[in-house]
Amino acid sequence: MKILIADKFEESGRIGLRSIGCEISFQPDLKDEALVEAIGKGQPDVLIVRSTKVTEAMLAAGPLKLVVRAGAGYNTIDVAAASRRGIYVSNCPGKNSIAVAELAFALILALDRRVADNVIALRAGEWNKKEFSKARGLFGRTLGLIGLGKIGQEMIPRARAFGMPLVAWSRSLTPRRAEEFGVEPKATPIEVARAADIVSVHVAMKPDTKGLIGADFFKAMKDGAYFINTSRGETVDQAALIDAIHAKGIRAGLDVFAIEPAAAVADFEDGIANETRVYGTHHIGASTEQAQEAIAAETVRIIKSFKESGQVPNVVNLAARTPATHRLVVRHHDRPGVLAQVLDAIKAEQINVQEMENIVFEGAEAAVARINLDKAPSNGTLDRLRASNGDVIELVLLQLGG
Repeated sequence: MKILIADKFEESGRIGLRSIGCEISFQPDLKDEALVEAIGKGQPDVLIVRSTKVTEAMLAAGPLKLVVRAGAGYNTIDVAAASRRGIYVSNCPGKNSIAVAELAFALILALDRRVADNVIALRAGEWNKKEFSKARGLFGRTLGLIGLGKIGQEMIPRARAFGMPLVAWSRSLTPRRAEEFGVEPKATPIEVARAADIVSVHVAMKPDTKGLIGADFFKAMKDGAYFINTSRGETVDQAALIDAIHAKGIRAGLDVFAIEPAAAVADFEDGIANETRVYGTHHIGASTEQAQEAIAAETVRIIKSFKESGQVPNVVNLAARTPATHRLVVRHHDRPGVLAQVLDAIKAEQINVQEMENIVFEGAEAAVARINLDKAPSNGTLDRLRASNGDVIELVLLQLGG
């Protein structure tokens, strides 16, 4: 299996891929047209990326079967285009959760103690203990979490260690889970904004989270509250955040921004970086050695499973629900051609197979096939199959959802 790695990737992962018999091409600086050309020339089966954008042109350039995002999100990949071409898209969820939570707390502490301003003053030869000795402290301050996935959950024990009460909102947060986590659930993000002294955002980038944090959210925040975003820049209305910084004294710790350079080293001209109440880092939340080693190991596991079994762990672009309306259940003797005859009859009626599985019983004498169809075969076709094929033990048509 040929693997093209078009991004930074740990050596341990490259060694792991070679150990399972993969042919590796490691070109971490490939981007845009150069990546399209490399895929066309190298004809890889699998593409591994981190922050590199994967476009439809790249997916069309060669015989790709799988794209692995060596990280948690996958918003930089044209998933819809991959799905149209039958290309799996997989990721490594949860492997960088601790790293991101650690950075979120680093930003909280840095804001509270004005660490960056202290350093700047010292490097400029200025000693100003009078100014920098002012801090609120975290003990007893309420931390509000927007999103309680793996990263949000990692924030909870760290907040407890600092003696911070917790409020949270997540679409999946039930009263029972809130009790298990030890957080006070809120019905909306805005309710979290009203209750919290510090808000930290931990949601995935999806169509329904784009612009989730907007003007109404910042209007509800307490004056002088801290706002942390280590998820995705697109989840926040950045102009509304700047307005809140000026109007309400909000202080922000940001690892992500509305528009970020594609390259690892580039000019950055976003005006928010010049706001004195903003502390920013360079989208480095997942960038610890521990996290990258864990992600590399997970990437190897995904590709090993695909290579050896055809199954893709963590796949993100399989249909949650197909257009299937009926299921044909065929119990049959485990003989050549039995299912071929069934499928030929289905095809003759212009019926599409949406999903199919065939499970063999112990001893390999009999099996059962479950075939999901987008409409029901005629009774005549079913009767002919029952009568004409002595290897069909039983044939049953079920209506799905009914």
